[in-house]
Amino acid sequence: MVTVNLGTLYYVLDHVYGAILHRTKISPPFFSRGWGGSKLELLERMIKQLFPEVEGQNWPPSLVQPIWKTVWESKTASLREGVFKTPCDEQLLNALPPESHTARVGFLSPKFVPPQKMACVVHLAGTGDHSFERRLRLGGPLLKENIATMILESPFYGRRRPLLQRGAKLLCVSDLLLLGRATIEEARSLLYWLDHEAGYGKMGVCGLSMGGVHAAMVGSLHPTPIATLPFLSPHSAVVAFCDGVLKHATAWEALRNDLAVQKAAMTLEEVRERMRNVLSLTDVTRFPIPKNPNAVIFVAATDDGYIPKHSVLELQKAWPGSEVRWVSGGHVSSFLFHNGEFRRAIVDALNRLQWKESPL
Repeated sequence: MVTVNLGTLYYVLDHVYGAILHRTKISPPFFSRGWGGSKLELLERMIKQLFPEVEGQNWPPSLVQPIWKTVWESKTASLREGVFKTPCDEQLLNALPPESHTARVGFLSPKFVPPQKMACVVHLAGTGDHSFERRLRLGGPLLKENIATMILESPFYGRRRPLLQRGAKLLCVSDLLLLGRATIEEARSLLYWLDHEAGYGKMGVCGLSMGGVHAAMVGSLHPTPIATLPFLSPHSAVVAFCDGVLKHATAWEALRNDLAVQKAAMTLEEVRERMRNVLSLTDVTRFPIPKNPNAVIFVAATDDGYIPKHSVLELQKAWPGSEVRWVSGGHVSSFLFHNGEFRRAIVDALNRLQWKESPL
């Protein structure tokens, strides 16, 4: 009788899913239009300027004022959607596609509870998460804990997706960095709104996979302690696009041809090395330690075919005091079946924060 290790099965499931999704011609590959030319150079410079922000040089961020409409409500809770102009500066705004200039946010909150006695967590999008539904399912049960859920629609996703882009497959490498930088700016502005305009007593930021990387960056750069919850996420996009399953979804030949036009002909190995250098800018271990690392909880999968264990542990090591919780399964199965563990981590991380003092 042949027995199959369950962990191996989860790992294989991730690769089978990735093969079906990324190695077939169901959808085009990532970066089919190359590196992004001058936009990539701009983003490389701007991301390098992120690191000193934590010293207060770029705080507070632009205050956004979403225009709200109620889309659903019950006796105890309401769901509103808001739109606002992205707070990105002029350089970033010019680099973003016009479709991404207006941000959309969902806001699920309890009724009849003062914000000062509530917490709110901003949920950032993982790769391919174009809508609010999955994150609403994650955050909805937290209402009974007096935890509101704010959901940001990422640039390049949902209604903000460029006309020529199919699904989540970004057209240029620069789009990945631009998506990340704009998401960080927007999430920071939303946290500032929750703090200074809405008056929430505690705040946090979370995300799955790519959204977890962005959540870690936002938590790192926030000037006061917030709960930071990266779920099933690597310490860097290098892990996903150069080492993991997504390397099979990358248009390496198009990237090689684009470099050949710009410079001299390069081997595929040299192209991959160039990609590593560019995506090293997303390495969260280079970011400052969050103000309260005890309120940082990573949730990672034991048999993740996308995110290896060492990647999660690298960030935990860089942020002493943070916690890693392991769930049994792979990337896909954990994404589907471990919402309870994700919610528990959110509650626990928020409980490690002090309530904000109410003004006299």
